[in-house]
Amino acid sequence: MGASWNSIALKITYQILGWVAFVSWSISFYPQVILNFRRKSVVGLNFDFLVLNLTKHSSYLIYNAALYFSSAIQKQYLDKYGHKQMIPVAVNDVAFSIHAVLLTAITLFQIAIYERGRQKVSKIAIAIVCIVWVAAAACLFVALHHHSWLWLISVFSSIQVCMTGIKYIPQAIMNFMRKSTDGFSIGNILLDFLGGVTNYAQMAAQSIDQHSWVNFYGNIGKTLLSLVSIFFDLLFMFQHYILYPAKKKKENASPETERDSAAEPPSSQLQNV
Repeated sequence: MGASWNSIALKITYQILGWVAFVSWSISFYPQVILNFRRKSVVGLNFDFLVLNLTKHSSYLIYNAALYFSSAIQKQYLDKYGHKQMIPVAVNDVAFSIHAVLLTAITLFQIAIYERGRQKVSKIAIAIVCIVWVAAAACLFVALHHHSWLWLISVFSSIQVCMTGIKYIPQAIMNFMRKSTDGFSIGNILLDFLGGVTNYAQMAAQSIDQHSWVNFYGNIGKTLLSLVSIFFDLLFMFQHYILYPAKKKKENASPETERDSAAEPPSSQLQNV
C-alpha cells in the first residue's frame, strides 16, 4: 500500500539512517544500566524520569506496532493523507519501541534492588501516569464505537510526545539541585542525541524522495520526538560538560557525600517546575 521510492539512493539512505537511529537509541539504554550495576546504586538517577519514560515508550510501541502491522489503520492513514504517501513507520521503529520498553523495565527493576538514598517516585508522577492511561482507555471505547483507529493511535502518539516533553524535567531539576550529573549517564545522552538527529534526517530523506512534507505532519509524533529529545540532550550535555563537570565533582566529594546529596523527593521538584 502507498507510494514507492523514486530514488534508490534515497531509499538506501533512509534505511541506513533508520538503523543508525535504531542502534543509537537502543544502545543508549545500556550505559545507564551498566553504570547502575557497577555502582550498585541509582543515586543521581531520577525515578520520575523512569516512570514517565516507561509510559512514553509503551505509548510509542502501541502507535508504531499498530500503524506498521494493521492494514485497516494503514488504509485510514492513506485515505486521510493520500494514497501516494508512504506509511511513515518503518520496522526499525517497531523494533526500537519493543527494546525500549524492555530496557526501561529493567532499569526500573534496578531502582528496587540498588542503593537509592532518600529518593522515591513522586505522587505527582504516579498521578500523571494514572490519568494518562485512564484517558487512553476512554479513547479506546470511543474508537471501538466509531472504528476510528487512526484517531486512536494518534492519541497514543500524542501521549508519547507529551511524555517526552515532561519526562526529562525531573532529571534536569535534580541535576540542578545537586549541582552534579553524577549517577546519570552522559553516554545515554550522547547516543540519544545521535539517534534523534539521524531519525530526523531519515524523515527528511523520505520527504525529499516523495517531494512532500506530509511525512512530517502526518507523523507529528515522530517529528516532535526528535526535536524535543535533541533539545533536552543538549541541555544535559551543557549541564554535564559546562555547569557541573564530573571530574571536579568526584575530586571534591566522597561516596558518602554523593549519597547524602541526592535530590529531594521528586514531588518537590515537579512542584517547582
